[in-house]
Amino acid sequence: MASVHEDVQNYYGQQLQQSADLKTDACCTKAQIPSFIKEIIKKVHPEVVAKYYGCGLVMPPKLEGCRVLDLGSGSGRDVYILSNLVGAQGYIVGVDMTAEQLDVAKRFIDYHTKEYGFEKANVEFRLGKIEQLTDDPGLKTNSFDVIVSNCVVNLSPDKKKVLQQVYEILKPGGEFYFSDVYADQPVPEELRQNKVLWGECLSGAICVSDLISGALDAGFTQPILVSKQPIGVNNDELQKLLGDIKFTSCTYRLFKNKPAEESTSVNDKFGALVTYQTPINHYENEFQFSQTITFKLNGEPQYLNTELVEMLRLSRYSENFKFDSITNEKQIPNVTEQVTDQPVSNEQSSSSSCCCCPGTC
Repeated sequence: MASVHEDVQNYYGQQLQQSADLKTDACCTKAQIPSFIKEIIKKVHPEVVAKYYGCGLVMPPKLEGCRVLDLGSGSGRDVYILSNLVGAQGYIVGVDMTAEQLDVAKRFIDYHTKEYGFEKANVEFRLGKIEQLTDDPGLKTNSFDVIVSNCVVNLSPDKKKVLQQVYEILKPGGEFYFSDVYADQPVPEELRQNKVLWGECLSGAICVSDLISGALDAGFTQPILVSKQPIGVNNDELQKLLGDIKFTSCTYRLFKNKPAEESTSVNDKFGALVTYQTPINHYENEFQFSQTITFKLNGEPQYLNTELVEMLRLSRYSENFKFDSITNEKQIPNVTEQVTDQPVSNEQSSSSSCCCCPGTC
């Protein structure tokens, strides 16, 4: 494990000076960015933006006043976007193991505090490994509303440990919202030894089936696929090494289950009809819960099965929705694709067996 950490630190601390130095598009795919976030990015210092490495957008709705942790925060682009979104009453902690990246991030704390008009900084950066979060006395268990990560979990040699640590740090009902790189087949061991492919987020690409099993073992709800897009390697030399392996950038959300004594007493044995009725800032027209489920404000109620209803109820989004429980199986609407929709969408069927080498996830 130590050698992987050292290789990644060297790649992001020494070899890469800015995102333009990457050899592939894997760590910098073009996620669709809402206009309000584009306006925030304009306020982020150019040097911070130039050193951004990410494969998705990790700004879930309803962050005002939240306490958020960013895993592998790098030079701080996402932290400073989140700083604006949580506002003066919220707080952001960025954790990264690469000192050179953290030095850049810390240098612009005062700059962004003034840019956003805050009386005091609402961010901090800590040196550490994402497999060892609870070793840091400043990162207490059950202390964060939301944890995000942008193309970093794939760089870890022990992804299951990362999920366990995230679960410990989140508050009950908290959300892990992260984007990362996934492979459609096993990455051969010789490629996993390639330091460039590791640094480019390809050799350590996550396996969907391992994400599911690791999340459930840690105590999370089923992972919910929010978005998915193909990744182009765009490097002939590396593409030749990778052969026919295909990669995608996926964003998932996972919720930390609440203890039984905190769980809702509502009986949703047969699911519920759910209506988005109280708008969330910046999402006044619609709320995307998963890749296949989008709620229109005060639109037609959507049927969700028991598992999905439970996830939405335990989340911070719960108060924005109206739940009409179904008390009889005969009341379930005849919408087969929604009734049978699984939180991981149809991706699980294409990744039914582990596509990672033993012990890598």
